[in-house]
Amino acid sequence: MDWRLFGTSGVELPRIGQGTWEFPEAGVRLREAKATIRRGIDLGMNHIDTAEMYGAGRVEEIVGDAIGDLKRPSVFLTTKVLPSNASFKKTIAACDRSLHRLRTDYIDLYLLHWPSSVPIAETMSALEHLVEQGKVRFVGVSNFDVEELDEARSSLRRIPLVCNQVLYHLRERNIESRLLPFCKAHDIAIVAYTPFGRGRFPAGRSGAVLQQIAAEKRKTVRQVILNFLTRDPGVFSIPKAAQIAHVEENAGAAGWELSSDDVRRIDEAFPVVRRRELATL
Repeated sequence: MDWRLFGTSGVELPRIGQGTWEFPEAGVRLREAKATIRRGIDLGMNHIDTAEMYGAGRVEEIVGDAIGDLKRPSVFLTTKVLPSNASFKKTIAACDRSLHRLRTDYIDLYLLHWPSSVPIAETMSALEHLVEQGKVRFVGVSNFDVEELDEARSSLRRIPLVCNQVLYHLRERNIESRLLPFCKAHDIAIVAYTPFGRGRFPAGRSGAVLQQIAAEKRKTVRQVILNFLTRDPGVFSIPKAAQIAHVEENAGAAGWELSSDDVRRIDEAFPVVRRRELATL
């Protein structure tokens, strides 16, 4: 697994982590999902991402159960506060609830899930307070564009903003035009969610390009996609995997690099479309 410095945090994290959006919440699939988290950690994918919104808190409980008796420093936990809870008092209370569900006494990275109607300075003040209390190590945001991100960053007085978590896949590369350069300039990590998109998997001529590169590299198409999306050292990805075979495949996206010609071919097959569009997961 490739490890990289995570923004200004001073912490090294794996290039590929584990997301938990729409995670199974019961039955046989839940048992396998928990085992999948543990298998991913064994493979070096110790960045586990969740949110209070996922399953109305149930997924945080699942993550806490999955981590179980692992030594806490061996896992880097990220969770998120909902914009509806973004006032100073509600952020503090939401964090306490997340700590309880995750069965831990601190969260490594706490994010505002998407921009809120609450003034960003108030939310950032609450996040700084949580760091001072020792309940949170690092803070960031999710689904922020350049202007919103700059305002959030500037609102912090005593700690840095270490990351912005955003939608990023082959058919949604808009972040490369403005957001990624801004984050690189300010040493803010990008964490990409939904790296395989939500619709039909790439097919036709563009899909054939991926298949050809995968065959040449002796990798899978998904491994090629993840490797491409994390080709910049400031970009990380958190694909969801609820089956052991899938998390093992995701882990295989690290430890090697695409050639400049491979990158050119993917660029041509999936060009950047410049438009303002951020989703919320």
